[in-house]
Amino acid sequence: MDVYESLIDVAVDREEITVVGAIPATESVKEFRERTREQRIEVAREAEELYRRKVAWAVQSGDDRILFTHLAVPVMTRLRQPERQVLDTLVAGGVARSRADALAWCVRLVGRNTDEWLTELRDSLAKVQQVRAAGPDVSDDSGAADSQKSGSE
Repeated sequence: MDVYESLIDVAVDREEITVVGAIPATESVKEFRERTREQRIEVAREAEELYRRKVAWAVQSGDDRILFTHLAVPVMTRLRQPERQVLDTLVAGGVARSRADALAWCVRLVGRNTDEWLTELRDSLAKVQQVRAAGPDVSDDSGAADSQKSGSE
């Protein structure tokens, strides 16, 4: 897939795959979007069918990352009064338009200020997945039956 001049990042979560790439220095984001629209649609269709997730696109130019065709997914949570008061203060102070915006603002703030910790946590989760994959196949019941027999003999 040669959509971008170079691929910078691919981020995946339960709902979405975000593909970030660099565009030629001589091309604007608008020009890039228009020039690659059909190709991106084709790639997205194939990936969405294969991975059962939506595909989002972004470009990076210097320190700026511009996202387009991306999802905003609702997330439900239960908050106690002190937590709701934090959100209400952000709304009253004009930082956010609603509790939902205030919660999104808090998540972005935590993400920015704890980037190192979150990276370490993600790395640890990846290691746990590797260890699980290397372990025994727990879906195979034959081994469990054998161990029960030997213990009762």
